[in-house]
Amino acid sequence: MGDKKKRNIVLTGFMASGKSAVGKELAKRLKMDFVDTDNLIEEREGMEISRIFREKGESYFRDVETKIVKEVAEYKNSVIATGGGVVLKEENMRALRKNGTIICLSTNPATILKRTSRNQLRPLLEGEREKKIKDLLAFRAPYYQKADFTVDTSDLTVEQTVEKIIKFLNEKNGNCGS
Repeated sequence: MGDKKKRNIVLTGFMASGKSAVGKELAKRLKMDFVDTDNLIEEREGMEISRIFREKGESYFRDVETKIVKEVAEYKNSVIATGGGVVLKEENMRALRKNGTIICLSTNPATILKRTSRNQLRPLLEGEREKKIKDLLAFRAPYYQKADFTVDTSDLTVEQTVEKIIKFLNEKNGNCGS
């Protein structure tokens, strides 16, 4: 079971579902490293994701994202927060699943709209935000459903979400700490 301790916990889910906030708290609670693939992309590219989308396009962004995902998938004992669209490429999920448990954070459209309303740097939501959120959620739902475990964060605090994930991991792997 010592090997299970080294497995990664991979957080997927739509934008504003809480992946970064939950990931940081989960890593702290479980004494694991925390990595955010979107932050790594911004560091590597020297610009914000919204600017990458605007200047280089979504296809370029997804290619960079896949390179980063394949790197972090090799990490050990890490909580990895991924971008919302990482699930769209099977090669991403195959790499992450090899050494990780996939946890999807789901959120209802109204909560996503509320959480993203303060942030205009969401390139996939330009235009009619509510409709785009619903359309993207519907399109991505089958991909998100492939997770090992899903937590609806719509009405949960970060701490409550972390507790649910730890409970799942304890049941799945035996006690992983808390």
